[in-house]
Amino acid sequence: MLTTTPISNPSADDHTLPSRTPHRSRTLSPTCPLSSQVGGHEGVQTTEDGSLLLKPALPREVAFYQLVRDGIAPGVDASTVATSGLNALLPWIPKFLGVLSLEGRLEDSGSADALSGLVTMPPKIVPAKGTYAPTQTLVLENLTHGFHKPCILDVKLGTVLYDEDAPQEKKERMIRVAKQTTSLTTGIRLTGFQVYANDHPDPLVIPKVYGKTIKPEQLPEGIARFFPVRSVSPSFQQGSQGGSSSASSPDAIATLPIQPGLPPSILLTLLPRLLTALERLRSALAEAEVRMVGGSVLIIYEGDWTRAELAAKASSNGSAPTTTEDDDDEEVEVEVDEQGQIVFDTVMTDSDDDDDDEQPPRFFTVSLIDFAHTRLVPGQGPDAGVLLGVDTLLRLIRDRYDTIRALDPA
Repeated sequence: MLTTTPISNPSADDHTLPSRTPHRSRTLSPTCPLSSQVGGHEGVQTTEDGSLLLKPALPREVAFYQLVRDGIAPGVDASTVATSGLNALLPWIPKFLGVLSLEGRLEDSGSADALSGLVTMPPKIVPAKGTYAPTQTLVLENLTHGFHKPCILDVKLGTVLYDEDAPQEKKERMIRVAKQTTSLTTGIRLTGFQVYANDHPDPLVIPKVYGKTIKPEQLPEGIARFFPVRSVSPSFQQGSQGGSSSASSPDAIATLPIQPGLPPSILLTLLPRLLTALERLRSALAEAEVRMVGGSVLIIYEGDWTRAELAAKASSNGSAPTTTEDDDDEEVEVEVDEQGQIVFDTVMTDSDDDDDDEQPPRFFTVSLIDFAHTRLVPGQGPDAGVLLGVDTLLRLIRDRYDTIRALDPA
């Protein structure tokens, strides 16, 4: 039996509705690929109920999660952590439940979709043959859990795209990449994103190549594509659930062109709150003495009109629930069966009988992700390239808000 490190569940700030606590189950086999992955490396899995992610991780990323969550790490004393501002980042990273170590390796037997880069088949766990080759896997909350139509944007932060200990050839190559993309001058690159139409079951996926080929002056276009406006349909005004299309069957709807977007009124509520969250994230990053290479801001918002409207109203009138603090020192226990399948023996929850439909709708969330190349730099101040990136993102979203407000002055 393998046991992850204890869960820490601090109270989160109100930049998002609270994360869903995973449901109890005897056999949550994480054999499904993360279907909503828009950036990052392949191989991320999700549990059957969608509440947890299993992400193969490098030692530095594991150490960073442990350092931010627990305030301790090998070779780093507590006073250094306390003065380096890492605690300010804790509300902004996915909830870290622990590390799963497998005696074996992960073999990616799946293929990737050429357009979206999404894994279409899950990786297999291959037992070690005569040698001990541990694989560490992060167990994290799935940030998309609770969204019905998650519109997701992965924004790569920073102007430096290489580790300080990288080979010189790689440094020179990544310097060229930064110059040829939007990273060097703006501190951001739109890694990939997906958006939903209210009346279509599938997302419109914009692959990584888009963000690598656009110029800085085209970033407003990219932000507009992630926050598209769509006029309110009569069926939605009349109160139909989700403003469904007039097509007679799901198959017929699936053949229609995808026209993503939220009504102006919802976007004009969403964007100011998103800006407030990003400003607070910037303040946290300004305290943190880290160098973040390859890290991202992940923005998720609800693309289902009815649920987005309900979430906006709930969070504005104060009826949204607050994050609980009674999960401290709980554990997630896992084991690997004879077929190499990961089996969760216990997954903690506030209520075993909770149903997803009873959970309040989520409006949006903002998080920091991808810390495989993040390191602590005590006494050297914050990462100027990352702060530049957040400033750029703030400016772009403010401009998008102004544009939509001009279209809908009411």
